[in-house]
Amino acid sequence: MDLSTLDLIIKETIVAIERSQAQIYEIAENTRLEADAVGRELAAVRNELEAVMAEVDKLEVAEKKARLRLAEVSREFNRYTEQDIKAAYDRAYNLQIELIKLREKEKVLQYRRNHLEISLRRLRTTLERAEKLISQVGVVLAYLNDGLHDLSLKIDELQETQQMAYNIIRAQEEERKRVAREIHDGPAQSMANLAMRAEYCLKLLDKDPAKVRQELADLQNMVAISLQDVRKIIFDLRPMVLDDLGLVPALKRFFTIYNEKYGLEIEFIFFGKERRLESTVEIALFRIIQEAINNIKKHAQATNAKVKMEIQPDKVMVSISDNGRGFDLSSVQDRKDGRGYGLVSMRERVQLLNGEMVVDTAPGKGTHISIIIPLRQQ
Repeated sequence: MDLSTLDLIIKETIVAIERSQAQIYEIAENTRLEADAVGRELAAVRNELEAVMAEVDKLEVAEKKARLRLAEVSREFNRYTEQDIKAAYDRAYNLQIELIKLREKEKVLQYRRNHLEISLRRLRTTLERAEKLISQVGVVLAYLNDGLHDLSLKIDELQETQQMAYNIIRAQEEERKRVAREIHDGPAQSMANLAMRAEYCLKLLDKDPAKVRQELADLQNMVAISLQDVRKIIFDLRPMVLDDLGLVPALKRFFTIYNEKYGLEIEFIFFGKERRLESTVEIALFRIIQEAINNIKKHAQATNAKVKMEIQPDKVMVSISDNGRGFDLSSVQDRKDGRGYGLVSMRERVQLLNGEMVVDTAPGKGTHISIIIPLRQQ
């Protein structure tokens, strides 16, 4: 290859990288705009929640006074007319109903606030990564303009990093769609049904009070089911126990719930001294293991799985295996649609932590995944 051809290749490469840099910048700007919009919505929800909470506090005081008034007229009914007793009862009842509605509204606003806070954190994380990627691309361009050696290798690394950024954006969009779909099909539908049943109960009080107890029991059951759905969505988004207690307790709870729900027996073995890791490491490891278990359930036709974890001072080692049917690894890795039993997203998360992941599988022989994540010395 002569110098003119090499120079042409370098120039074309620089143009392509500059174009990619502009695209990444556009992604960063779009993410920034979305983060600003979510931030404004979050501020509005917080203000509305604060107003509702203040209203709940006032209503609780009024409702307590109404109950005391009702108790007084009921206890000394000789001093009060029937009209006074009925008025006291109606006021206490109406305030109680209004307080229940406001408390439900408060819970909905709290859930919206929490969801928006999670979305905003994710958008800001994506923005930080995009800005970091833009800086890295700029460094690569500077090296190329100075005549960087091993050009093809650097371009491959850049393309892989760029594709990783796109995959992160795509995964986040898919996650948003999944959560929106679960909320729409679950809690949103249940809450609409609850509102109608509550209205029916109010009407039933006048027409057939005897049936109100059964209706309220049904309503209570529906609320419990809706609450269970909401807690599941929240756990899928980010398990609270992961923030409160750490990775190992979060995994134990996840495996227990998974076994109860799907019947997949998961043996979890932990070595070493249990301790808290950096938040990004704990989240990434939890999502990697979660994705692996979901893959086993969806594709492996396995009856049991085993997860081993060891935390050493300088690294975390994870081993995930199952007794399923296995698969042809090369054919899955060569797929062009970006889907490979979740292996792509798992590998990307591992690479973001500068770790290593090895998959050992074959048709009919089960699957074994080994992961090593380095830890920064604290």
